Amino acid sequence: MLSSGEASLIGRCFAREGQLHGNGAPTALAKGCKRATMAETRIEKLRHPPKRVFINNIDSYASKCIAKFLCECVVGATVDPDGQVDSMEDTVVTHSRARAFHIVGTVSDRCDEDRPYVLEEYFQLNRDELLSKLMDCDVVIYNITQHAEQVEEALWAVSALHNEMSHFSGPKMFILVSTVMTWACSKPVNHDVPVTDEIFWRRRAHPNFKPHIDLERRVVKMGKTNRTLFSTYVVASGLQYGMGEQTFHFFFKTSWLGQEQEIPVFGDGNNIVPTIHINDLACVIQNVIEHQPKPYYLLAVDDSNNTMEDIVKAVASSLGPGKIQKRPFEEAFLTQDLSVMEIDSLLVNLHMEAVHLKELYSISWLCESGLVENIDLVVEEYKQTRGLLCSLQPIRLCVLGPPAVGKSTLSRQICKYYKLHHITLKEIISDTISQLEDKVKNADPGAENEDSAAETKELLNSLKDSVEQYGGLWDDPLLVKVVKEKLMSNPCRNQGFVLDGFPKTCEQAKELFYSEEHETEDRTSQISLCSKKIMPEFVLCLDASDAFLKDRVMNLPERLVQELNYRQEHFLRRLARYRENNVEDETVVNYFDELDISLLFLEITSSHEPDCLLLMQKIFDTVGQPRNYGPSSQEVEEGERRKAEERMRREAQEKAEEERWEAEEAKQGAAHWEQWTKDLEKVRQQEEELLEAQTVAMRNYLMEHVMPTLTQGLIECCVAQPQDPVDFLAEFLIKNSPFNY
Repeated sequence: MLSSGEASLIGRCFAREGQLHGNGAPTALAKGCKRATMAETRIEKLRHPPKRVFINNIDSYASKCIAKFLCECVVGATVDPDGQVDSMEDTVVTHSRARAFHIVGTVSDRCDEDRPYVLEEYFQLNRDELLSKLMDCDVVIYNITQHAEQVEEALWAVSALHNEMSHFSGPKMFILVSTVMTWACSKPVNHDVPVTDEIFWRRRAHPNFKPHIDLERRVVKMGKTNRTLFSTYVVASGLQYGMGEQTFHFFFKTSWLGQEQEIPVFGDGNNIVPTIHINDLACVIQNVIEHQPKPYYLLAVDDSNNTMEDIVKAVASSLGPGKIQKRPFEEAFLTQDLSVMEIDSLLVNLHMEAVHLKELYSISWLCESGLVENIDLVVEEYKQTRGLLCSLQPIRLCVLGPPAVGKSTLSRQICKYYKLHHITLKEIISDTISQLEDKVKNADPGAENEDSAAETKELLNSLKDSVEQYGGLWDDPLLVKVVKEKLMSNPCRNQGFVLDGFPKTCEQAKELFYSEEHETEDRTSQISLCSKKIMPEFVLCLDASDAFLKDRVMNLPERLVQELNYRQEHFLRRLARYRENNVEDETVVNYFDELDISLLFLEITSSHEPDCLLLMQKIFDTVGQPRNYGPSSQEVEEGERRKAEERMRREAQEKAEEERWEAEEAKQGAAHWEQWTKDLEKVRQQEEELLEAQTVAMRNYLMEHVMPTLTQGLIECCVAQPQDPVDFLAEFLIKNSPFNY
């Protein structure tokens, strides 16, 4: 069997052979390297077969990141926390090295997600089946930092393995990834000295984490029976961050969405939060597996000493408005995006130091100095992992059109569907003045601050004068400046925006979107000189006839007419100004057209809901799918709840309509039957009266000329009782007829 050095020597010989042949040398060199790599890989696999590692809930945040990290580890090379392989070998050789670990684990739910880092995944195994899988593994990792229900399963797993030690085919290791919340009520020996894992036996857990600390003690105790055969470790992890976030995700998402002007800090924010990047935690676990240190309890925290206020402020500055607001910690429990376990963790106050990590390992830290110092890296990971950093930029729209055409209504509907920011001149002006007023009102005393406050007050007065002078707006340079600042803000750059009714002229468009620092006469390259971060991707050009617009304004409620300043003279003046600005050669639409911006022309002819729905569908088809955050779990639940309520309401309405129709039909049937009966009785009476009228003459005739003789004949017949009564009666009538002459 070839040694590693012999395999490398063979590779160099193959490479040298390629160089000597001249033509095709690169191919021969590559083949030589490849053969050497294959030889080394086979040797490494034989010498160091990959360890089979079990991880619970491999579809959860922390377990997934740990699994991905360990999957990238190769035999004979250390892996940095950022996933890069540290090796002296050539890159071609390194990436072909044998994997150090084969990852298997349980999943909490079935899904179609592809997990190439997992060799096998198990779903809803019973205890006997799960124990069989654990017995096949060299390392068992149980992560209990996210799901409290996993504590009971982890206790069962370590106990079952401990009981089966006599049946082990080789040494096994059990690693419990716990949380620093088992230290939350610990009292430091000296308030100026951080808590370390050297005094782990003195730790005191948060009341809600009593089961966690009990499990830690059981795990440590079971590892003392026979450490050669069954070794156990507890890694107490700080609050994890990075790779898309979990505990701190609420603050990242709130900052990113930009719906809050101030990001909340629950409590006073002065609590020190021990943290660790999730890949640094995975690196610690890798070192535990490879080096099997003597200390069986390790703290996994970085060197940061950040408070909760520091962390939220850093996130808000990088992703959001940059402002924070301290709120009572009780409000955290009203936040649906935070679990009770996460709230408890965010309120912890611990100054900790991982002494054993520094003494025993040479960890290649990714974020040793903590979240705040590495906020740019963490934010980049957040965008990448959450799919927010993609080739498609956030949707940016500009909606243009004459007054009263429906720009604002359409913009609000677009913003609601795509989760964009609605930018209007009125709100920008109002917000700017409000900010300056707050700055003047809350100015700190002092000579320098007094000068600054005076300048701010002077600017505020000039802006208010400008609003009065220009009819509620500002002059073009100032207006363009504040609009550009708004579009360049973090919320607009992160989520995108809909710019409502601005710019109104070609000059405003050039000032707003054109980069003056790179002016050129070459109009073909103008698009590259624009502020691409704020340049609209789509421009919606709405239009309608003057008669339609006038009729719409006339039918508006008086309140809206006053609010929108649509008084007749003012509206007609604005409409005439818009028409005048759009008949020249240099118009806003032509400006965007020259830059190859997608234009969508929409003619508004009706205010009816079906026509509006068709219009919105046309816009959605043009713009495409949303590129922002998808709906949250609460929004999904709310949407499903609304759909269920709508379905139940529709079914109840249909049932009520059916019952009403049946009742109406029964009522109508009864009315019809009653009317038919009345009509039938009336007809019968009419027939009887007609019959009576028709038989009077006949009855009188019979009574006068026939009935007296006939009656007498019948009486005689009864008295005589002849043999043939009919013949008797006939003879009697002939003899006694009054008409015999």
